[in-house]
Amino acid sequence: MATFEQESLDYHKARDKFDTNGKIGTLITKPCDTVAELAMAYSPGVAYPCLEIEKDIDKAYDYTNKGNLVAVISDGTAVLGLGDIGHLAGKPVMEGKCVLFKSFAHVDAVDIEINSKDIEVIIATVAAIADTFGGINLEDIGAPKCFEIEDRLKEICNVPVFHDDQHGTAVITTAGLINVLEMSGKKAEDLKVVVIGAGASGIACARMYKRLGIKNITMLDSKGVIHNGRTDLNKQKAEFAFETPDRTPEDAAKGADMILGLSGPEQISQDMVRSMAANPIIFACANPTPEIMPDLAKAVRDDLIIGTGRSDFANQVNNVLGFPFIFRGALDVRATKITENMKMAASQALAALAKETVPDYVKKAHNRDVMEFGKEYVIPSPFDKRLLVWVSSAVAQAAVQDGVARVKDFNLEAYKAKLQEMADNS
Repeated sequence: MATFEQESLDYHKARDKFDTNGKIGTLITKPCDTVAELAMAYSPGVAYPCLEIEKDIDKAYDYTNKGNLVAVISDGTAVLGLGDIGHLAGKPVMEGKCVLFKSFAHVDAVDIEINSKDIEVIIATVAAIADTFGGINLEDIGAPKCFEIEDRLKEICNVPVFHDDQHGTAVITTAGLINVLEMSGKKAEDLKVVVIGAGASGIACARMYKRLGIKNITMLDSKGVIHNGRTDLNKQKAEFAFETPDRTPEDAAKGADMILGLSGPEQISQDMVRSMAANPIIFACANPTPEIMPDLAKAVRDDLIIGTGRSDFANQVNNVLGFPFIFRGALDVRATKITENMKMAASQALAALAKETVPDYVKKAHNRDVMEFGKEYVIPSPFDKRLLVWVSSAVAQAAVQDGVARVKDFNLEAYKAKLQEMADNS
């Protein structure tokens, strides 16, 4: 067995007699060391907050952990590049997601694996438990059913429902694209964008690019270019069908300003890179092997900006830049939804942060002496503690502006100060 594989297996098991298997547990936030404290934690004192919530269910935010609790929910049908491996086989990934929520944004999260692939069962299950939480993070649910599940739950539930596989990559790559547009002097409406991969993430990215003003989007699935002559398209893919002579990735790449890869290894060739427009951008997000390795792409274009999903290359497209802070902002204003404006606010905050001076501790984490806004740094580092302040506050403010926040006396500067204190104490 490979060393890293064994190390990972050992990491997930208990290390001593006081440890537990897995990666998450329960943190008790109030003392329970005396008879008086026990009486408040449980019977009879616990009756008083119960009665307050009975009179006003929004009081659950005041007297329980609802306002800092997210459910990470999956059916295990599209797990982290592993595919349909089953709900329990996906549990280590969902626990890992909970770790990221806590580590990066101080959000408590619990994983829930549903033993069903049936859309109606999943929707009914999530809807029935949603009020326990401040937000629902849907995870690793296969396309196209993930679209219907999220859309219907957003209408049913009184808390934000967010399918990170769709929107996370969209938020991060949109941030990078905002900065590349500024650097190149190009306009969104003039861009030709190619999206290789028409799953949940590809569809969500393309939709967000449209909101940014991009009109010319060519999408490809496993059968080639999605065009209006095809009769095998689901309704999500049909959104991006148009009349075009292009049929192959090579056709689509000619003159493209951007290629987004959300497919698999070696889906972008050096010839495709050569045929792109001036100052092109490639986000090759397949993991662990991207659609094209950065060194191969840069070998044929010196005007290229490239990002991948890997941490060992510049411009990492990492969803941890988004979801913890999006939920942090949504939870703190007790939002009922995560709107399109909230997602765009997150992208704009990420884009703006990339232009700021990079702290030394971030450079050290990346083992880089130089990190500054430019071709090798268009997306912030996940290790930048300022993400908590910049992204969460932008999302919270957008929620208030969109009228989906339950908090009515929102003070942006006071909230930023609270987030800064949280970041300083990390």
